Amino acid sequence: MKKLLLAGMLGTSLFAVSCSTVKKAETSQNQRSEFLKLKGDWQIVSINYDKGLKIKPFDEGIDAQCFVGSHWRFIPNNYTGAITVNGGGNCGSGFTQPIKFEVKDGNTFMFKKIADGTKAKQNLAGYTLDVINQTTDQFSLEQDVPFDGSTVKVVYNFERTGMK
Repeated sequence: MKKLLLAGMLGTSLFAVSCSTVKKAETSQNQRSEFLKLKGDWQIVSINYDKGLKIKPFDEGIDAQCFVGSHWRFIPNNYTGAITVNGGGNCGSGFTQPIKFEVKDGNTFMFKKIADGTKAKQNLAGYTLDVINQTTDQFSLEQDVPFDGSTVKVVYNFERTGMK
């Protein structure tokens, strides 16, 4: 009787673990699906925030408006990409910045800049933004940017420019 009871408990626990594993796999697959929607080339078409403030996002030392027209490439199969900011005017000479990125829970976009000659795991600092209003060809990223002891919400509006 004890063996039968033990076998029943073992069977029940194995069933519970297998159901949990299936649920985790489904969640992971759904997250991957959302993640793959970002694959390709994107351009920031506008940025929304209080234009009276001089916001300098992503520690680049340039005004947020310099990111309008910037090109962002996302390659989900290896979690890499690049940001290319056009120069001119008060935006400096322009630059291309390699990044590593990921999307968690379908609505949290995280990226970190990768300096030449370093590996992503060596850079522990990065940025976290919320994915909002996502469609096939548009999405927005919302960021809380520190400013004078408080935070300012900045929304970057993207449009797809290509699939690569």
